[in-house]
Amino acid sequence: MILAFLKLLGCLGLLMYGMKLLGESLQKMAGNQLRRILDTLTTNRFTSLISGALITAVIQSGSATSVMTIGFVHAGMLTFIQGLSIIMGASIGNTLIAWLMAAEFNFAISYYIFVFFCVAIWLVNTRNFRSLGESLFGVCFMFLGLRLLCEFADNMELSHNAALVSFFSTFNEGYLSYLILLLIGAVLILLIQSSAALMASSMILCSTGLLSIPSGIALVLGENLGRAIITCKSAHSANTTARRVAAAQLIFNLSGIAWVFAIFPFTTDLLNQAIPMTSGQSSADRNMPAYVLAAFHTSFNLLNVLLFIWLVKPLERISATLVPQAKSDEEESELRYITGGLLATPELSVLEAQKEVSNFADLTHRMFTQVRYLLTVNKNQEFQDIYLKIKKLECSSDELEEEIADYLGEVSNDLLSSKTKNQIRCMLREVSELESIADSCYIISRVIGHKYHGKEQFTTKQQNHLHQLFLLTEQALEEMKRITSMRRPLAEGRTIFFINQEIKNFKKQLRNQNAVDINNHEYSYHLGTLYLDIINECEKIGEYIQNIIEAKIESAGHPN
Repeated sequence: MILAFLKLLGCLGLLMYGMKLLGESLQKMAGNQLRRILDTLTTNRFTSLISGALITAVIQSGSATSVMTIGFVHAGMLTFIQGLSIIMGASIGNTLIAWLMAAEFNFAISYYIFVFFCVAIWLVNTRNFRSLGESLFGVCFMFLGLRLLCEFADNMELSHNAALVSFFSTFNEGYLSYLILLLIGAVLILLIQSSAALMASSMILCSTGLLSIPSGIALVLGENLGRAIITCKSAHSANTTARRVAAAQLIFNLSGIAWVFAIFPFTTDLLNQAIPMTSGQSSADRNMPAYVLAAFHTSFNLLNVLLFIWLVKPLERISATLVPQAKSDEEESELRYITGGLLATPELSVLEAQKEVSNFADLTHRMFTQVRYLLTVNKNQEFQDIYLKIKKLECSSDELEEEIADYLGEVSNDLLSSKTKNQIRCMLREVSELESIADSCYIISRVIGHKYHGKEQFTTKQQNHLHQLFLLTEQALEEMKRITSMRRPLAEGRTIFFINQEIKNFKKQLRNQNAVDINNHEYSYHLGTLYLDIINECEKIGEYIQNIIEAKIESAGHPN
């Protein structure tokens, strides 16, 4: 009995590994296209619906698409309507795998996979088609796992096992039984995080006659509930809009389940008469339940989307009532895009991280703007408020660096293309340099604080020179922000090079002039030292910015 259970786990594990490998490799092949879909096909609810279906069809994970969407809504990249529409589309794209599994039941595709294994081995050893080979391996492992599950069911003669027949017979009639199966399906999705494994198990149980078709449908319906719960869990730490999207998905899925259960009395008898328990019947008859489950899964999701796509705005109002505006939204963490949960989709996780790096660049620019303003403040309370704000931003920068680096470290553990791996290395370099910029900004604010609380103040000439230097530094930061946000071509990185060179030349001029002014007793050596400290930190910021742009160029120019 223990050996049989281990065999069952092994078959399911092989199936799930195949799905994971297939999804990750397809992402590597279509990573740029997926990003383009996100950027362009989200103009309205219908294009967002299509984009959600396409993305899920590629990555074969409706949960991952939903979690990713929650992250983008949290970041302000998508509106409520766009986010919910993408999630609705994900439910359609998630049905493709059901048809592939149904095809295996009828045509035994797995008997030919050894040919595909040979092709996959050849492809993974090529440079240009490695990802295609990996995706082919994923398909092979998926069908092999499914075939082994079917053979396991036949060899164990599950349909003739009196104990199993007696156990599953309790779930073959009655609303209460269907409800229990639905909850079981939801719990299994939460545990295994694989709708493919649940679908395969349901098809086998129905094909062997252990479960009736309606019972299998109830089990499959649990996947929709489980996926909604996963989305709600991922949105727990997100902002109000993202939590409302998650709540709306839960309402959407629960409403779909409700109307299906409402018509169950009219469908169960029809299904049971058309396709009775399959134990002892022909192979063709035994394979029919797999197609019925696939057809139901697709029909249910299509009908549900066609019904609720017109009710997005009412769903928005209902979710707004259920999830009131949080008072703490304005004080949320600086971490905007990474909300967790996307490690099942590494290529899209890289996109999420890129957006977070852009957010980090914006933070450093805001920080320097505060530093520049701090130099002109005369009122003590105002000075303290700005200084504390800069200090808070510096703490946020430390958290951002750690969170982004940890996230990229987790993503890098997955199967990635060489280009994506290089992008991660470059992003880690960018994050490190951005944190150094934040450190320099904080050092400048501390130097200004020493000057402010000291007996001496900067001369008018020093003030003018620092304002000129700050202006050049801010120009460089603005260019950096534009480039990291991908709003400008990388060729414009040369602008930063020229600005940085101008900062270096200006620094040399100011340093020489500072020595002359100290010798002429225009101000003290101490004040001159504070003055030079600010100049040096501005030069460092320019160098950090140039390093960031070099990393960006390297990332964009790396070959596939």
